[in-house]
Amino acid sequence: MHNGGLLWQDNTMKVGVFELIDPLPELKEPHAIAMLRPWIDVGNVGTIALTKLERHLGAKELGRIARPGNFYDFTRYRPIMRTTEGNRVLNIPNTIINYAVREEAPDLLFFHLLEPQSFGEDYTDSILEVIDKLGVKQYVRIGGMYDAVPHTRPLLVTGSTTGEAAKKYGDVLSLRPSSYQGPTSIVNLVAEGVSSRNIEAVSVMVHLPQYVQLEEDYSGAARLLEVLCSVYNLSKDLFDPERGRRQYREINNEVMRNQGLKTLIERLEVHYDSRSSGEANGDEETTKLSPEVVKFLNEMGERFDR
Repeated sequence: MHNGGLLWQDNTMKVGVFELIDPLPELKEPHAIAMLRPWIDVGNVGTIALTKLERHLGAKELGRIARPGNFYDFTRYRPIMRTTEGNRVLNIPNTIINYAVREEAPDLLFFHLLEPQSFGEDYTDSILEVIDKLGVKQYVRIGGMYDAVPHTRPLLVTGSTTGEAAKKYGDVLSLRPSSYQGPTSIVNLVAEGVSSRNIEAVSVMVHLPQYVQLEEDYSGAARLLEVLCSVYNLSKDLFDPERGRRQYREINNEVMRNQGLKTLIERLEVHYDSRSSGEANGDEETTKLSPEVVKFLNEMGERFDR
């Protein structure tokens, strides 16, 4: 037995390479919230945030790629065998779309995007076909990235928006255009396609300490949820930060035994405070990190890459 398709659904329809339930649910001005693994999901912050939202809202599956093997190398993304209620189930890596109907608009779509290894253009074209089919009004990308920030300060959340979305997101995150240059994901074609359709596009990114490598960073996930709950008027209980605080307190215990790391964090704190003060005053000139700190962070980044 496997879950490669919508085996529980009698009727399905094809939209691009996706298999969706038929008939489709009636959605009110839907917004799509998307996270991309593994490219910008460090600490699994996007996965944790989406899963919490889905559980809270009682989300249901809308569809998934009918033949995921056309896009994924299953020696890189391994299928997983599990036993569920006495049955052996093979979970096949896939891109999955869930949905939640709310009392008030907008209803929400949740895109669990898995970066493809093959036929990337076909993959992104099909996602855009689904967005068109469902009449998506806003496309929100969430995720996490490593940065030169200390774990002893509130985690930064930055982003960019287009259209009316800036009014809502401007109050809960630091809006700034991305200055990143370098390797990226083919899935960024979705964001370009959304913009060309005059659909509001939003990017929400939490910045995590580069010297910390947590498999599940609950502080980062809580910060993402804090932003989304504010925008969509959801319960504040969803982003309880206490679990993340416990994780970071354990990091403090390690820091106290490592003088070199303690010194590094003190310098990052100065850099963070200077940058925060510069943004508050509209001044882009902030204190630069010393060359030895930059060298250390680069070495850490190379280690993460490997």
